[in-house]
Formats: sequence, C-alpha cells, structure tokens
Amino acid sequence: MTKKIGLLGGTFDPPHIGHLIVAEEVRFQLQLDEVWFLPTNEPPHKGTASSNNKHRERMLSLALEHNENFRVHTIEFERSGKSYTIDTMRVLSERYPHVTFYFIIGADMVEYLPNWKDVDILMDLVQFVGVERRGFTLETTYPIKTVSLPLIDISSSEIKERIQNERPVQYFLPNKVLQYIKEHQLYGYRTST
Repeated sequence: MTKKIGLLGGTFDPPHIGHLIVAEEVRFQLQLDEVWFLPTNEPPHKGTASSNNKHRERMLSLALEHNENFRVHTIEFERSGKSYTIDTMRVLSERYPHVTFYFIIGADMVEYLPNWKDVDILMDLVQFVGVERRGFTLETTYPIKTVSLPLIDISSSEIKERIQNERPVQYFLPNKVLQYIKEHQLYGYRTST
C-alpha cells in the first residue's frame, strides 16, 4: 500500500504555530498519512540560519511532539552547501519507493517555481501543494494542488525581531519552543530585569 507523505521544508528558525497550522490543514485536506518537516541546511533563496542545526532540530522536535502524524526528517543536514529540493527528492524517492510525496510550499514559492533547480524533473518526483500567503497568488503553469487555509501571518523573521526588541512572542510559538529559546538565549533573548 502506498503511503502519502507531506513534506514541509524550511529553516524553522524558529518553528512557529503558522508552520503547524499549515502542516495540519494540508494533512487533513489531502488525507495524508504523515507530514515530515525537513529543516534545510542552507536554503538556496535565503541566507544562513541564525541558530545552528542542533538547536533547530531540537526546537522542531519540541514543536511536533504532541502530533503523532508529524515527524522531523534531517535528510538535508546530511549534505553540505545549498539544499536544493531536487537533490532531496532524488534521495527520498530512492529510499522510499512506495511513498507518494506532497511538497508543501507557500504562494511566494509557487510564484518562484520557474527558478527552482531542475524544476521540470522535480515535477515527476513530487506533487507540489501550494498554500495561500498574503501578497502572493497561487497562479502557475505547473501542475500543483492548492489548499485553502486560515491565513496566519507569522514569520520566523518577525519572531526573531520581536525577541530582539523584547516584545512578547508567547502565542506565536509552542510553549516548549519558547522555553528552549529562553534557556539557550537564542535570537538575542535576554532575561528582563
């Protein structure tokens, strides 16, 4: 029997409730067996992550621990340099030949698809799933599935900025992730006196 696995890539620096809502809505609407979160080593379209791989993997594990349908998969940590989806999908397709993969991307990445490395080959390896994101459309010539979901306009960048400016982030993150950030003083977190 073929399993249906959703893939959600990102720096997850830090993982927040927006990531969890997207993953759960796509899982539910497309009746996926699981969603695997793929923290990137070095994304091709962004700078490097603020926190190291160990911290990002641990925060992601804490964020997902209460959902039996979510997993952290660190395949992209196995490679050095830029993390290209085509490389990841080749390895996953080889390792898991009886899985149909659904790669979840925001509307900003849907618009960017023509620029993805080997995108035409990639289309044969994975079904892309586009989700809405404020300021972007889901229009593309590529065959993608679309999922409508509540727009939660939260970004990891905004969370880091709020932490640096000592603004509250309590409901932006799972509690255990926030505790981890505090304990390890990530993103410039400092105890207010």
